Amino acid sequence: RWWKDLGLIERLDFTRDRIVESFLCSVGLAVEPEFSSFRIHLTKIIIMILILDDVYDVYGSIEELKHFTAAIEKRNARKVDKLPKPMKLCFQALTDITEEISVEIQNEKGEDHVQPHLERVWGDFCKAMLVEAKWCRGGRTPSLKEYLTNGSVSSSGTVIAVHSFFSVLNSNTTRGMKGLSEKNHHHLIHNVCLIIRLCNDIGTSKVEQERGEVASSSIACYMREANTTEEKAKDHIKGLITKVWKKINEQCFGRQPPMITPGLFVDITTNMARVAHNLYQHGDGFGGQDHKHHHKKQILSLLVHPLKLESS
Repeated sequence: RWWKDLGLIERLDFTRDRIVESFLCSVGLAVEPEFSSFRIHLTKIIIMILILDDVYDVYGSIEELKHFTAAIEKRNARKVDKLPKPMKLCFQALTDITEEISVEIQNEKGEDHVQPHLERVWGDFCKAMLVEAKWCRGGRTPSLKEYLTNGSVSSSGTVIAVHSFFSVLNSNTTRGMKGLSEKNHHHLIHNVCLIIRLCNDIGTSKVEQERGEVASSSIACYMREANTTEEKAKDHIKGLITKVWKKINEQCFGRQPPMITPGLFVDITTNMARVAHNLYQHGDGFGGQDHKHHHKKQILSLLVHPLKLESS
C-alpha cells in the first residue's frame, strides 16, 4: 500500500519494481516478530537503494548526477531545481523516507539524534555511486583495490547497517557507539560490505557487460590488472569472497577481541552478507522477474505457500 501510494514506479519508467524482493531481504536480516517495524523500514530503504542505483546507472547524465549527489550530500533541495522531474521525485522520496524513519525511531527508541547519521550515509552512498558512474561513462577501469575501496560504500551495506543499528538497539547503546556511520567503522561492517559488492558483481556481471558497464565490475578490474580471462577473473573474485567470509567468521566466532557492538547488531550485520550471497548466487536477484526464477520460488515458499504439517 505504501509503495502504491508513493507512486514512483508509475512516474519513473527507468527503475525496477521490486517491493517483494526487497521485503524478502528484510526478512533475511531479522525474522523475529518484534522487528516488524524494522522490516518495514528496511524494505523502504532497499527500494530507495534500487531506485538510486538506477538513477546513477541508466538515467542521469554525469552533470545531472553531480547536482543530484550534492543535493543529497548537503540536504539542499534547491540543488535539484534544474534537474529532470524524475530526479526531483527521487530526491523528495528519499528525503521523506529518511525523515519518516528518523521520527519513528525517535518515537520507538527515544532517540533524538538519528537523522543526521542516516542522511550522512545516504550522502556517502551517492558519492560512491557517482564515482562509479564517472568510471563507466568515461571508460576508465580502476585497479581492483581502488574499485573495492569505493565499492564497499556503493554496495549500500553501510546504509543498511546504520539504519539497522538505530532501529534495533536502545538509546543507551547507540549513544556509546560514536563513529559508526563514519568511514572508519567496524571491520565487520567493511567485510560484509565487500561480500555484498563482490557477490553482486558475480551475479550481475553478464547483464552489466551487455549494457557496456564493464568498468563498474570487480571482474573487469581484475581482468585488466592481471591481463587474464573472464573465467579466471571470476575464480579470483570467488576466492576473495571465500577469504572475506573467513574474516567475518573469525570476527564473529574466533579469537578476535570482543565485539564492541551488541550481539543482536552483529547477527543482523552478518545476515546482510548471507542475504547477499543468497540473492546473487543464481544471477541477479533484483534483475528480471522470470516465472521460473529461483527467487520467485523462494518468495512463494517463504511468504505465500503454507507450511505442510503432518497430523499427529
